[in-house]
Amino acid sequence: MSAQTFLPGPTPDTVRTRTGQILAVPHGWELLAPGDATLTRRVKAAGGHWLVQETVGRKLFSRGVWAPAATIAQLRSELAAERSTDAYAKKQAAAAKRRENTQREYVEDFRGAVLEFLGFHQRHASLAATLATAVTNHATPVGSGTVARTQRIPIERRAEAAVIAWMRHQTTAYDSMKIARVKGQRREVRRMLAQRSKELLGAYRRGDPTGFACPLARALASCDSAAGSEAATGIR
Repeated sequence: MSAQTFLPGPTPDTVRTRTGQILAVPHGWELLAPGDATLTRRVKAAGGHWLVQETVGRKLFSRGVWAPAATIAQLRSELAAERSTDAYAKKQAAAAKRRENTQREYVEDFRGAVLEFLGFHQRHASLAATLATAVTNHATPVGSGTVARTQRIPIERRAEAAVIAWMRHQTTAYDSMKIARVKGQRREVRRMLAQRSKELLGAYRRGDPTGFACPLARALASCDSAAGSEAATGIR
């Protein structure tokens, strides 16, 4: 039986086809939940299975893989044996170190791209450094799902988008706005706020005098206060 893709069914032992047909899961099969990518990969490679996926919003989520229970049990046992060896532990440690180094290098490169995009006048260099750090800390963690994690656009555009997104949430009332549920309305509000943010950045690029009344200065002061509180209380 070849692999097929289904939607979740109305009951735990059923699936739904794209055309709405309800099918019972074959006898003796078990649902392997998402979470162990290696085991899932091996179960798929072993033979017949059913993929269960569901779209929520614009994202596609895996709900698991149906396959013979005996196959899943055997492959899980084999994988557990492999993972108990010293060789596997060393391999995992080396892989983790590589990921750590790659992440550290990316964080450095991204912060540099943010600073380049900001291009603040020298009189505002300190604030530029603080803003670059705040945006980088928010946008670059693995799994954050922010624009900084995408590979579809150059890092320069990621940096610009991340700055504008950070400013939208930190220097405007966007999060508390009541936006009409009209197609394109939220996009238009974001476009308007992005323009305001770019105008504010322009003042810092020109070296215009600013004060604590500036929304960007207030937002960064709040970030500094929050960081100081966490350091004092041991919160991470």
